[in-house]
Amino acid sequence: MTTLSTPPDLRPAETELTATEPTDVWYTVCPVPAASSLAIARGELDEAFRDGDVRLNSIRSHPDRKVREAHYDQSQPNAFREGGNVPPLWAKSVGRNLRVIGLSWVETYSAVLALPGSGIREPGDLRGKRLGLIGRPNDPVDYPRATSLRGYHAALESAGLGFDDVTLVNIPITETLVGKPPEAGALSRSLFSARLMRRRQGPELRALLRGEIDALYLNAQGAEVQALLDAEVVFDVAAAPDVRSRINNLSPTVFTVRGELLDSRPDIVARYLARAIRTARWAKANPVEAKRGIARDSGIAEEWVDAVYTPEVAAILEPTLDDHLIALLEDQKNFLLRHGFLGGDFSVPDWIARGPLEEALRLVADDPR
Repeated sequence: MTTLSTPPDLRPAETELTATEPTDVWYTVCPVPAASSLAIARGELDEAFRDGDVRLNSIRSHPDRKVREAHYDQSQPNAFREGGNVPPLWAKSVGRNLRVIGLSWVETYSAVLALPGSGIREPGDLRGKRLGLIGRPNDPVDYPRATSLRGYHAALESAGLGFDDVTLVNIPITETLVGKPPEAGALSRSLFSARLMRRRQGPELRALLRGEIDALYLNAQGAEVQALLDAEVVFDVAAAPDVRSRINNLSPTVFTVRGELLDSRPDIVARYLARAIRTARWAKANPVEAKRGIARDSGIAEEWVDAVYTPEVAAILEPTLDDHLIALLEDQKNFLLRHGFLGGDFSVPDWIARGPLEEALRLVADDPR
């Protein structure tokens, strides 16, 4: 009698499949002309990471206040930011793991204004006058104060004056910059809705209208204020012949990434930056549509774009790491350090990471679309 052996199991051995979690990547952009802002609105970033290995998260519209504050204090890991230079300079000075991967320069409205009939018509007239200076004691990075101070410095310096020749009047604002999260269903889900940004101008405008100050410095939305008040332009900072006089929070604009993301996933950083470059080149080829996006992202009406920024704004958004922009950023760092806005000194050239831009440009060249 033959005993039949049990046939072997011909099914393939089962293996345990472990799904790889996508990498959480965070992004934020200031309300300024920026290639990454247009890329977000056009769906370019979603397209870049459609393979699912990256999960994109917005810092500006997040319900958690601590996450929203990272737009200013750069505390969120794995985050990209494109925008004003004061917050990243501060963040680097206090030890944040942050690298600069791109710079751009867009001329922005920047002026010292006085009320019509005040008799203050040129920088020399500011001697002995009261200049309004916003102060935000409850925010980790008081970039509005730094911005105004640098604008006043340019105006006073042009007339051979200094801060000892004027009175700086503190205008304290206890409400924090991040405030409450955007309401569900709101047209704008960001920290920078047009309505909110106009309201933020209220304290210094009221101080001017009440006669508590004689002049104030404004940038960006200041063009609208000038028209509204028929204000006297005491000094047009944006027209200063020396580019160093035009340095401020928005000039140059800084593109940063957290260091841990660059170290662990340089491929993500290059892909993100490549999309920004492609979008900048699209903007150059499509200026009308690009300016419409810039208006939306800046919280201004479309007709104000050419007044607030240079008319060529759509053509100059591509991030670079040109040496002259690095030198201008170093100048800004020195100004902020000299006036007590930074936690310590550091070398701006050593802060630059050139690899991501080089790789991003290679990716764009291989697939220019």
